[in-house]
Amino acid sequence: MKIIEVKNLKKQFGKNVVLDNINLEIKKGEVVSLIGPSGSGKSTILRSIIDLETITSGDILIEGNNLKDKKIKKEMLLKTGMVFQTFNLFPHMSVRNNIVKTLELVKKLDKKEANKIAEETLEVVGLIDKIDNFPSELSGGQKQRVAIARALSLRPDILLFDEPTSALDPTLVGEVLLVMEELAKEGMTMIIVSHEMQFAMRVSDKIAFMDSGEIAFLQTPSELRNNDDPRIRRFINNEILRNDFVI
Repeated sequence: MKIIEVKNLKKQFGKNVVLDNINLEIKKGEVVSLIGPSGSGKSTILRSIIDLETITSGDILIEGNNLKDKKIKKEMLLKTGMVFQTFNLFPHMSVRNNIVKTLELVKKLDKKEANKIAEETLEVVGLIDKIDNFPSELSGGQKQRVAIARALSLRPDILLFDEPTSALDPTLVGEVLLVMEELAKEGMTMIIVSHEMQFAMRVSDKIAFMDSGEIAFLQTPSELRNNDDPRIRRFINNEILRNDFVI
């Protein structure tokens, strides 16, 4: 079953074309990673899917429903959660209330039910012991795991990750990737923008290599690993040097 369909998507700012003729189909339970040089349009695809960007032309469908249909748009968008580069936690609220207040506002849940869900999702990301701490008392990795818990608390069918480890100290990256990998194993549909190539190769069903606002290749990790296109080889080699690992 196709859960996301992106058809002929175009996005431009003035004369600057950021995305051009983007076509992407994602089945329920699939993990798709978007890789490529900075500025190639990866994050803009995510922001378009979750309606943070107004598309210039094309269509985005969630579970077969076009987001241009205003009658069902809000319902479809609630099926999608997003985790950003920065944690976007409310600094004056505890970890608990960062989740509870979101559920009260977005899902209109009562406090008791919202608290129950907050506790459940913090268990998933291994931070139940931090439920009454404030963001200032957490490490960067812990903050991002709280952000993931908050997204999960809305019970989305789809999770979008926009370079979720890019703001972290290298020593904290692993704890966030581990949570994401567990979600993938449990069948969560995910689109991930990341420069963590080793992780992307390991968890993805498909990888889209983007260049200049277009999807140049959409392949399985093994196909991409053996692709001899110079743009891909150059990108992968740069990431190996930057992150000091071997694929």
